[in-house]
Amino acid sequence: MRTTVGIIGAGPAGLLLARLLHRAGIASVVLESRDRAYVEQRQRAGILEQDTVDVLRAAGAGERMDREGLRHDGIELRFDGRRHRVDFPGLTGGRAVTVYAQTEVCKDLVALQLEEGGPLLFEAEALAVEGAETGTPRVRFRHEGREDVLECDYVAGCDGFWGVARKAVPAALSRVFERTYPFGWLGILADVAPSHDELVYARHDRGFALLSMRSPTVSRLYLQVPTETDAADWSDEAIWDELERRLATEDDWRLERGPVTQKSVTPMRSFVHEPMRHGRLFLAGDAAHIVPPTGAKGLNLAVGDVVTLARALVHRRDTGSEELLDSYSETCLRRVWQAERFSYDMTTLLHPAPGATPFEDRLQVARLDRIATSRAARTDLAEAYTGFPLD
Repeated sequence: MRTTVGIIGAGPAGLLLARLLHRAGIASVVLESRDRAYVEQRQRAGILEQDTVDVLRAAGAGERMDREGLRHDGIELRFDGRRHRVDFPGLTGGRAVTVYAQTEVCKDLVALQLEEGGPLLFEAEALAVEGAETGTPRVRFRHEGREDVLECDYVAGCDGFWGVARKAVPAALSRVFERTYPFGWLGILADVAPSHDELVYARHDRGFALLSMRSPTVSRLYLQVPTETDAADWSDEAIWDELERRLATEDDWRLERGPVTQKSVTPMRSFVHEPMRHGRLFLAGDAAHIVPPTGAKGLNLAVGDVVTLARALVHRRDTGSEELLDSYSETCLRRVWQAERFSYDMTTLLHPAPGATPFEDRLQVARLDRIATSRAARTDLAEAYTGFPLD
């Protein structure tokens, strides 16, 4: 099998890259180790930055997003029982975010790829990337019970943290930066209308809580828990009781309860692999970096990577210059590290650390109070939350 760009992974990064290349007239093949149902049901991110929304629209993948997605013009911070709203458009010149689940983004992109794009092979397990330093890299993969080879001009590793693409970068050339946080998120999906029309980030002495949503009738909520927590140890009633404690306010706001349909624990970590390019292999999304979910950056960083890569590939085809391909890693990493910084700031701002001293607790509250009382501090948060520029 032969193509121009071999794409490993049919998550949002791989699917969007295939879509952008198709629109530009560049051939690709997408290899995905899981089946279609898994890809379309895998619960992940739900917040799309302004630029992500704009990219999906420009790629012809925004029709259902515009119809069903929920535009959010701000978030609410809660601490000490007080509520403080951060107004995104008023602080950023009109930028906002959209609540539209990663599952729905993938459904839209899968449908477009199967209808209009190049080959998308499900249950095609990539085994190795070979010859990344040459002009003809290859992806060995297993599909329908037999091994095959995808020969290409370029390989895009969009196969997540545990994929094979990053392993093709020699250890001697790799630098890894990471941090593991001493807590995780116990998350639930519930069939109940959200109790607030915007996301609520709550700092409480008992731990962080987040009120989010997936639709007007489905709520997504999280609790800070110890890393070793088993979701099965928490009854639905206990989760709702704890959410109510941590989200409580001084006014008459109330948390609405409903049937819990999913329950899981998400670990919290930061990870960056440098470089994001080796020869003709380009890493994108979770294959190159992971952020804690507090800043809602994971999916959006993946979009930034593949937009940058697609532009570089089009530039190479149209001009013969490899300038943008050569600067791919440096260009992406500037944005990645800003997102890592923001996600770290949001995480340490809102999560009481195990064993934190009273001094550290007071510093957290002081940081939150600074945001609540300073337009400059709120602007910095709003600009980062709605997205760092793709250019």
